[in-house]
Amino acid sequence: MMNRLSDLITRQAKTAPSHPAVIFKQQEMTYGQLADEVRSFGHGLLAAGMNKNDRVAIYLPKQMETVISFFGPAYAGGVFVPINPVLKPHQVAYILKNCGARFLVTSADRWVTLKDELTNCPGMERVIITGDVPDSDLYLDYKITSYCDFLAQDHLMDAKPHDVTNADMAAILYTSGSTGLPKGVVLSHGNMIVGAQSVASYLKNTSEDRILSVLPLSFDAGLSQLTTAFSVGASAILMTYLLPRDVIRQAEKYKVTGITFVPPLLLQMGDMAWPKAVKDSLRYIATTGGKMPVSATSKFRKILPKSDIYLMYGLTEAFRSTYLPPSEIDRIPGSIGKAIPQADVRVVREDGSLCDVGEEGELIHLGPLVGMGYWNDPERTAQRFRPVSSTDPARAVWSGDRVIRDKDGYLYFVGRGDDMIKTSGFRTSPNEVEDIIQSSGLVTENAAVGREHEQLGQVIWVVAVAPGSRGLDMAGIMAYCRTKMPSYMVPHRVIEWKELPKNANGKIDRKVISRELDKEKDA
Repeated sequence: MMNRLSDLITRQAKTAPSHPAVIFKQQEMTYGQLADEVRSFGHGLLAAGMNKNDRVAIYLPKQMETVISFFGPAYAGGVFVPINPVLKPHQVAYILKNCGARFLVTSADRWVTLKDELTNCPGMERVIITGDVPDSDLYLDYKITSYCDFLAQDHLMDAKPHDVTNADMAAILYTSGSTGLPKGVVLSHGNMIVGAQSVASYLKNTSEDRILSVLPLSFDAGLSQLTTAFSVGASAILMTYLLPRDVIRQAEKYKVTGITFVPPLLLQMGDMAWPKAVKDSLRYIATTGGKMPVSATSKFRKILPKSDIYLMYGLTEAFRSTYLPPSEIDRIPGSIGKAIPQADVRVVREDGSLCDVGEEGELIHLGPLVGMGYWNDPERTAQRFRPVSSTDPARAVWSGDRVIRDKDGYLYFVGRGDDMIKTSGFRTSPNEVEDIIQSSGLVTENAAVGREHEQLGQVIWVVAVAPGSRGLDMAGIMAYCRTKMPSYMVPHRVIEWKELPKNANGKIDRKVISRELDKEKDA
């Protein structure tokens, strides 16, 4: 039985040490080499005084060091915190402070942009820099170590990793919350190991697979590409794409057998030429992070006739959730399927009782994939992670997603039970968008809402009230957003209203705003 997430790698290193584990550009690392690097990084942490469950934040693009920095803390008994590399410095600083990171792994250029934002991170002590170490005047009060020096701890290889069980923390994944700033979902070693084994079983992954890692590694589905590959000894190919066509080129270059997409990316590739070599090698494609239009699913069935298509639904709080088998794609292409192996999902009423067939309810998750809760947030944890009912004490995560179940047990997504916006595969908090725009000083008040979009799932529209009588500075607002937000969060449209509707509690009523926008569209 495996207790540590890093055991996925060390087990493969024992049985197939020379098999490629990770490929990035011109670099290739075997399982034996990856296990050695992970172990060295872990011993570097121990030598630096890492305690059990200390948080190690990683703010890097996709590269070899990123993968090693994820699994090194897991080996040593720490907790890794992936940070989306597209986040702005103030957003990164919030995560570092919130999780109490003691270690940060980043690049020299990213450190230069971060240093002025880190005055409120008293728990952080050491920064591990990939590439050249910056000048000493950029150190502030932190111990700066080059990544290469950090791994050169051969004389300390006898340091003993902290004892870990599969119930201990392994990672904190930050995801936008419905009430504002990102929240950290705590996952155990067991959550992630079981999740990897479950996904690999229904995707039928083997050591012969070459899985193209397109999604961000800070995204639970992106991280799952690594853990799934390592659970069976497959090869993970890291990719940071610039254009959708690059995905096809990489798939051809590396004879890729499996790719998981968010629907907006895959939809952009529907009219592109897929070479015969790709069609012959690509065993499956999968989608997650949003609804895949039925028409698009049918289109890709024709484009990739030899490839299985898996429609997947996931929830960070439960790591992975449901999938629709390829055999059912033609019969019920609008379904999100059934629970993945080893998961238990149910459609329930407010009191936790099971809904009838065809009755809309909330999707809840039970079993070994349910996460440990939200980092340092017992109130929200109690709200989301709670017993099924007063008579059923089983711990469940209540998703907030509204679904229905058919007579065969297949599930159909209806919508969100909160105001979350799902754009380009990212769950985005309207409150976070509003807070940033409000900080510009260019609006009196504003509200962000999600609007349906054929390719992106949803896009963000902002309705705002201008300060004074000069009218709204649209260009200024958009320019401010581009400097303060990652691209997926930047509004697609800003609209000026004289006032925003409020509910009985005096809060901005987004539902009324959405209805008014629908009326304008239909007028």
